[in-house]
Formats: sequence, C-alpha cells, structure tokens
Amino acid sequence: MTTAHPVDAVPPARQLAAFGLQHVLAMYAGAVAVPLIVGGAMKLPPADLAYLITADLLVCGVATLIQCIGFWRFGVRLPIMQGCTFAAVSPMVLIGTTGGGLPAIYGSVIVAGLAIVLLAPVFGRLLRFFPPLVTGTVILIIGLSLLPVAGNWAAGGAGTADFGEPRNIALAAFVLAVVLGVQRFAPVFLGRIAVLIGIAVGLAVAVPFGFTDFGGVSQADWLGISTPFHFGAPAFEFSAIASMLVVALVTMTETTGDLIAVGEMTDRRVEPRSLADGLRADGLSTVLGGVFNTFPYTAYAQNVGLVGMTRVRSRWVVATAGGILVLLGLLPKLGAVVAAIPAPVLGGAGLVMFGTVAASGLRTLAGVDFKGNDNLTVVAVSVAVGMLPVGVPAIYEEFPDWFRTVMNSGISAGCLTAIVLNLLFNHLPSKAGSGVPEPGCLPGGGVEKGVEQPREEAV
Repeated sequence: MTTAHPVDAVPPARQLAAFGLQHVLAMYAGAVAVPLIVGGAMKLPPADLAYLITADLLVCGVATLIQCIGFWRFGVRLPIMQGCTFAAVSPMVLIGTTGGGLPAIYGSVIVAGLAIVLLAPVFGRLLRFFPPLVTGTVILIIGLSLLPVAGNWAAGGAGTADFGEPRNIALAAFVLAVVLGVQRFAPVFLGRIAVLIGIAVGLAVAVPFGFTDFGGVSQADWLGISTPFHFGAPAFEFSAIASMLVVALVTMTETTGDLIAVGEMTDRRVEPRSLADGLRADGLSTVLGGVFNTFPYTAYAQNVGLVGMTRVRSRWVVATAGGILVLLGLLPKLGAVVAAIPAPVLGGAGLVMFGTVAASGLRTLAGVDFKGNDNLTVVAVSVAVGMLPVGVPAIYEEFPDWFRTVMNSGISAGCLTAIVLNLLFNHLPSKAGSGVPEPGCLPGGGVEKGVEQPREEAV
C-alpha cells in the first residue's frame, strides 16, 4: 500500500481546524485591504463597504477551495490561499472614480478572468523559462517585497494616528518572541501552529492594554449573503478592460512565482500542466469576483511563507482555511471578530513568515552554480529592480498607467527581469561564439549547472 504524498494527506480534524485558522489569520488583513482601499477611494457608504468585504471573504474562500481541491482542469491542487490582488488596486480606483463606477470595474474584471482562463495553457508552456536561477530569485523577491507589509503592521498599520509608537513595536516584538519560543521549545504539533499561538497570546495581551476593542462585533449582522451584480449589471468599457488585461498578465506572472515557490516547499514540483490548471483556477475565481461584487484573485504570497515555516504541506489544511473564509463571508459577525485583531499582532507574526519566504529563495539559489558565469549578475539586477518600487514607491509616478501597473509590483518587475537576464546570459550565443546548444536547452545558449537542469535535481 503506497503512502499518500504529504500534499494529499488529511490531518486529524483538530489539526485541520488549527492549521486552517492560522492561514486565515495570516492573510485576513491583506484580503480585506483591497475592498477597503477601492471602496474608500470611491467614497462608498459604510453599508456598501461592509458588503464589499463580506463578498470578498466569501469569494476568497470559494477561490481557495477551487485551487486546493480542484475539478477537471481547474486548480493546482497545492496548499495555495487565494485573495484579491493588489496589482489591480490603482486601475480599479481610476476606473471607479472617473465615471465608470463599480459596474465598469466588474465588467473589466469578468473579461480579465476569461482572458486568464484562455491564456493559462500558454503560460503553462513557459515553465522552462523558470529554472532554479529564476525561481530562487523570484521567491527571494516575493519574501523581501512582503517584509515592508509586516513592518507597517508592526508599527500600527499604515496611516494610523499612532503609527510607529514604541508600544506598537513592543507588542509586535512580543508576538515575534512568542512565535519563536513556541517553535523552538514546544512539542512538534504546537510548533506547527506557532503563528496561531503567537497571534492568540498577542491578542490576549493587546485587549487589556487598549490596542483594540470588539465594539464592531455587536454592530455586525449575523448573516450576510452576496447576490450576483448587487451594484448593477456590469458595464464593458474598452479603456477599463484594456487596463485590467494588463493587470491579468501581472497577476499571472506573480501567481506563477507563488505556485513554483509552494511546489519547491512541498516537494511536488509544478509542471506545465499543473501550472496551467492553477492559472485557470485564478481566471475562474476572477470571473466569480466580477459576478459576486468583488475583485481579481491571485495566489497569496503571505501564506507561502506559512507553508515553509510550519512545514505543513497538506492542501486540505488550506482547503479548510477556504471553508473558514466562506463562513466569515456568510457570517459578518465572525468576520468582525477577526477584524478586531490589532495590526502589531499580525506584524510580529508576519516578520517571521515573510522572512521564511525570502530564506526559501536563498535555499533554492544554493543549488545554482555561481562560478565562472554571470548568474550572480542575474540575481543582483533582478533583486535590485524588484526592490525599487518597494523602497521607492513613487519612482514610476510619471510613467504611463500600463507601465506602472507592471513595474509597481516588485514581484512582477523582478520576475520579468530575471527571465530576460537568464535568457540574455545563459541562452544567447556565448562570447566565444560556439553557438552549440546543450541538451534540453534553447538553441545557441551556454548553460550553467543549476540553470537549466531539472528542478528535481538542482534543488
């Protein structure tokens, strides 16, 4: 009798619930941020904002279930959380505030989702352009680009009145210490829910010190059901669709990096077919987002770090998290309880999770040969380009919208740079002009160890 791969193994029910809740807490703040930003920019009334959030949580859960469990050719069947992409925020704010409103946003989101479904097989065939040199660099950039998010949380949340106050940093540091302490000294099972324990202990400390209150819980409804086209029939405007199609290409690039990263962490390598299945699930979820009053969906990098840190590889754990999100979307009162967790608590946990993603990228790069070639240049320039919009957010302010959509995402900017530089240095004819292709490589390229050898051997 063959043993199930850890990705397909089903842990006991109590572990499923604990691990799943941990994933929800890791991504909740990011999940609700997109509807809050877009709705706030459009000056929607509080009731509409609350509706956007519950709709988002519901579709987040459904999208996660599609990605983890899968059906037919939809879903990568790996532990991948789905959530609203931040790459779409700027275009959606522009569409929503220049006369098109929410119907124009949803029309463009539906078209973008259909485009992702159609383009998924094409992206699947591009997997050969992601050798360990590129994947390690992309995973490293994903982790580094997420660290400022954790930093903002630790300081109290961007834009808050008490941003950067020592007590916020102290609470985040306390949570980080609890997470590390549990992971180091507690039994194995507790070590795997170190983030959940850290958040719970941090919340217990935060309440008496006045970091948060649960006043919003009593005001929230018990039941909230999202109905299709709640804000009106979708409007299909050419300019809105064009900008959202650019977003679709960006999110496909980011999702490719995330899927490969989780594949490396779980020892189930992503192949062209499974990559296409994962992207196809993204597209279907995005279409559902346009129908059920929410936004484009993508794999959430926040949870990639949690998979690497806890070493819990079961996709059923994340599917359980998807089920919890569905409940939160249907029961706004539960969502209000989770929303009451203060940002510094999430920041302390985020530092170790996002740092784990970056460390996983370094581990993949450890299998790449850097002697006598230009691989170091590929990594150096790709990381530099990927970090530019993270360190200097306004660097591309004067550029056209389509350019900013692509390059304002450090992940997509760094990923595209790594692919191009790998082709430039490792696939074009060498300086000696030999032009003799190595087996399994693109014509004319000199190839280094760990660049084009299969990931199964290189990692």
